[in-house]
Amino acid sequence: MISPWIDALSTANQDLMNQDLIRHLKVRSTPNAAFMTFNGLNLLSFSSNDYLGLSNHPHLIQSLAEGAKLYGVGSGASSLISGHTIAHQLLEYHLAQTQSKHIPDTGACFINSGFMANIALLTALAKLSEVSIYSDSLNHASLIDGIRMAKVQSNAKVFVYPHGDLSALKTCLQADKSLYKLIVTDAVFSMDGDIADLASLTEMAEQHQALLYIDDAHGFGVFGNLGHGLLEYFDICSPNIIYMATLGKAVGVSGAFIAASQCWIDWLIQTSRPVIFSTAPSPAISHTILKSLELIESTEGKVRREQLHTLIRYWNTHAQFKRWIKFPSKSAIQPLMIGSNHDVLKISKELQDTGYWVPAIRPPTVPKDLARLRISLNAEHTLGHLDDLLEQLFKIESACR
Repeated sequence: MISPWIDALSTANQDLMNQDLIRHLKVRSTPNAAFMTFNGLNLLSFSSNDYLGLSNHPHLIQSLAEGAKLYGVGSGASSLISGHTIAHQLLEYHLAQTQSKHIPDTGACFINSGFMANIALLTALAKLSEVSIYSDSLNHASLIDGIRMAKVQSNAKVFVYPHGDLSALKTCLQADKSLYKLIVTDAVFSMDGDIADLASLTEMAEQHQALLYIDDAHGFGVFGNLGHGLLEYFDICSPNIIYMATLGKAVGVSGAFIAASQCWIDWLIQTSRPVIFSTAPSPAISHTILKSLELIESTEGKVRREQLHTLIRYWNTHAQFKRWIKFPSKSAIQPLMIGSNHDVLKISKELQDTGYWVPAIRPPTVPKDLARLRISLNAEHTLGHLDDLLEQLFKIESACR
């Protein structure tokens, strides 16, 4: 009998319901675009991380089919057995080149997902010695879980500093006698949309002989003249940096990569369990990502980035609310703070009923009582789309009591 398990499950689910924390899968039956169909409803969507609108690009669709014809669909084995194809090698070379002006002797490793990449890197570094890890309090869940695993593995010391508080971080670093220090930060924070002070963090890392691990999941493709992310945007170069970016957001495909000096990539391949024991990503996907990178670096990619940043500026100028708090953000992520779980669900439902899909973000993704709408902009949107959304939000806000 498993009745104790069922009883515990029933109690836990009821607790989630009482806190308005139950989630429901929405089934999408159309590609990523400005308008998408969820559960049979055609909605103007502000939910996707496909920031440049590339996931349904005809050149990528063609490249995926071409890659499957050349290499098959699956890789068939882990990278160190037989799963590493020429498609993977070409992709990793190109990915390394995107950061070669910012990290000396750059190498790259293509990994199945951003979540896996963060766990892979952090646990691999922890195998070297007992390390002091400094983590921003709003870092992504994958960074938090990677740090937890590193702590269990090597008795790492973990210090969580207040979000963006570099003074507090500096004080901790100065007091730390450890030889092995690692600063971990998102580049663009996924629920607040703000950007880390990477220049100051790099300087701090160099001063204290620390490594700086940057998760640029929401910056790669969006920032920089060639779309190479926030190191390009801020023109930062340092041997102390290890860089990660995802390939399923602005790149429009899937997976992630780590770029660092080749010595760190070699260590990752030799010691990281997610790399050693996972089946390698599909070679057809690798082939498709190469085409996406070409688009991102091309004139078309630049035009798409310019359109996205026009939308970002327009939103920040015109989205002025009386009851709700708009976070200042130069990224494609534009949060609108509502407060309670009940209220944010109600507003999201009212938007859906009038033809818009804007997801309600609740704990544990964000802290308690800081529930919000997460408005994601992408290059497929128009200024008219933003006007329509703003008009509806103003109506809902004015009706709030």
